[in-house]
Amino acid sequence: VVMGGIGLPGGAVYIERARIHGRWKHSLISAAGPLTNVAFAVVCTAPFWLDALDGVPPAFQYALAFLAMLQVTAAILNSLPIPGLDGYGVIEPWLSYRIRRQVEPIAPFGLIAVFAILWIPAVNIAFFDAIDALLGVLGVDDLQRYCGYDLYRFWKAFFGEQNPGCAV
Repeated sequence: VVMGGIGLPGGAVYIERARIHGRWKHSLISAAGPLTNVAFAVVCTAPFWLDALDGVPPAFQYALAFLAMLQVTAAILNSLPIPGLDGYGVIEPWLSYRIRRQVEPIAPFGLIAVFAILWIPAVNIAFFDAIDALLGVLGVDDLQRYCGYDLYRFWKAFFGEQNPGCAV
């Protein structure tokens, strides 16, 4: 989060696939992670689209906006059908055995590949423009999200690098 502003809450969870019967169940278990991020993003953005933030301190509004941004980012990234991510886990049971065996060796590098691609400025800009657009639809404006990110990096204040427009 500190370097790229992308929060990946939770972590890899070991699933004993042999105990789970049925492709639908495998897919639903993999979908649980991104769906939880979506649900939490809805909870975090609800006060914005319900206009329920009157009288709420700006610092809390900014923190909530930043948390919503992290959840939306995590939901989108984790939904990608890339080996090693939950999006791939959703479609994996439906793939042929041959394809799964071919993909298996590269699965540990899926997330690294995603971050490497996001390191490309044009891709990064397009990705976060999409995040900003989605947050805008959910009622979170760019300034709130930016100020949340700025406040998250509290150590910048010690060096005089914090944005004065976000002071609380």
